[in-house]
Amino acid sequence: MRTNDTYTPDRLSGISAFVAAVDAGSFAGAAERLHLTRSAVAKRIARLEARLGVRLFHRTTRSQHLTDEGQTFYQRCTKVLSELSEAEDELSAGSQTPMGKLRVTMPVQIGRQCIAPVLLTLAKAHSQLRLEMSFSDRRVDLIEEGYDLAVRSGRLDDTPGLKARPLAEQMMLLCASPAYLAEHGTPQTTADLARHERLMYGRGGNLYQWPALAMPPELTPRAPRFVLDDLVALVTAAEQGLGIAYVPRWVAMQSLDAGTLVHLLPQTYAPGTPLHLVWPDTRHPSPKLRAAIDALLASAPTWT
Repeated sequence: MRTNDTYTPDRLSGISAFVAAVDAGSFAGAAERLHLTRSAVAKRIARLEARLGVRLFHRTTRSQHLTDEGQTFYQRCTKVLSELSEAEDELSAGSQTPMGKLRVTMPVQIGRQCIAPVLLTLAKAHSQLRLEMSFSDRRVDLIEEGYDLAVRSGRLDDTPGLKARPLAEQMMLLCASPAYLAEHGTPQTTADLARHERLMYGRGGNLYQWPALAMPPELTPRAPRFVLDDLVALVTAAEQGLGIAYVPRWVAMQSLDAGTLVHLLPQTYAPGTPLHLVWPDTRHPSPKLRAAIDALLASAPTWT
């Protein structure tokens, strides 16, 4: 490496000032975070821009915004600084203690009910572990957005740079309230479902069908009266006696235990939707990542 390619403390301080300015939203905010003057932050960023030969910010007297080059540089810098921080944490710990910030993204409903409680228990057991959890059904780009771990539902794409491990299979079941069954009867076969009110999951105009519960072709099920795009709302509708719901076991588990819902046709196997853990492929996963993966794998049998 040539001397002028070495990342000296001065060059690293420019990068730290740049990242702090983006995160804080202003040079003044960065100065407060770094315990510097605003002028010192501005000078470090100016030297960084001069060395790179690009403008990183569009600046006015009232606002600052990243340029396209600045946005690209920021994403790379945050990744590098995060890796440096992790390396320091691991070396200073001198052990396999989970510590530092763990960023996890997960689907909204299963994340709230099944995933978050496990991670919060893990954090409670390790005082130096910090959690940042994002609840979103959007397919997040882990590397681009800087996440350590994702829980993903459904089929996985073959994405370079990522590793994955099966977490669980979301077992599906039919359920209805005792009041609904008392009024409409209890179906004994899948063919009986044709005359029952079905509570359907739908999103974007598409209905999620019941593939393992196909009815004979000569039977035409009634058009669904209720279509919802929220699993918890489906369970609520079933509890209120509005029809039969077909949902993952984990979302109906508490209602089944409480007796407000009854499991129907238990002899009928319905293939579930797979859940996976996905994380950026690194040679040496950090202790915090390994601890989170192990905790989630251990917990899965309790809610699937």
